Amino acid sequence: MHIGFVGLGQMGAAIAANILKAGFDLTLWNRSADKAAPLVAAGATLADSPCALASGCDIVLSILADDRALDAVLDGEDGLLAGLRPGALHISMSTIAVATAEAVRDRHVARGQHFLSAPVFGRPDAAAAGKLSVVAAGDAADIDRAEPLLRAIGHKLFRVGDDPPAANLIKLCGNFMLMAAVEAMAEAMTLAEKGGAGGTTLLEVMTNTLFDALAYRNYGPMLAERRFHPAGFPAALGLKDMRLVGAAAEDSRVPMPLLSLLRDRLVETIAKEGEDIDWSGIGLTVAKNAGL
Repeated sequence: MHIGFVGLGQMGAAIAANILKAGFDLTLWNRSADKAAPLVAAGATLADSPCALASGCDIVLSILADDRALDAVLDGEDGLLAGLRPGALHISMSTIAVATAEAVRDRHVARGQHFLSAPVFGRPDAAAAGKLSVVAAGDAADIDRAEPLLRAIGHKLFRVGDDPPAANLIKLCGNFMLMAAVEAMAEAMTLAEKGGAGGTTLLEVMTNTLFDALAYRNYGPMLAERRFHPAGFPAALGLKDMRLVGAAAEDSRVPMPLLSLLRDRLVETIAKEGEDIDWSGIGLTVAKNAGL
């Protein structure tokens, strides 16, 4: 089985490395070809276009920054759609709008191609360790076909339905919940610190009692230590995701008042600190607004 991989950002490069380590034949394409050099040195092949990559692959994975980047890879005579053979499978791991996933699904179906959405939960360190959680939706036979590949990059695989956009909706809901947890931690730790109890002390108590969960254990120390650079997940991408949550909520007529606060917090943080700060950097804004 020959695998193609598109998108070598922090997450993509780590995922592709694990696919290569698992023994799959791997062909790569990235807009900046120099990013592929370490993987090519390890045995991967570099294609000169998404079309050329797809034409020789049974399964192609993509993980790209946003909806626009995915469309750019799919479209045109050099695009993925043009090169992917009928019956071949495209797995999109990008965090994209539900409506975009629906459109991509329909475009593949019209060409006799197969499509899965399989976004992941986990930061770059989890990707490098092969410990991502993969949320997959699409035809069950396609998930079965892709499972050995998905198991090579993640330690958990969740099957969430037979329609690809379901996975994208769950991913967006999860990112909203994570951002809300970061906001709650930031506010509580700021109160504890300013009141003299200590934010780190609060974190130790909470993560060993009521909030013993990955979200709090991963992001709590980052907030306590103000460790927001380099960004594992830039605030600008977090803002993009909150906009996508808002679009899904509007389409489903679901009021989400907390979402408005989170979007505003990200906008304020980016305006004051720059786009290269981690999305957990909203904690810096909370602290500064409290006079710390």
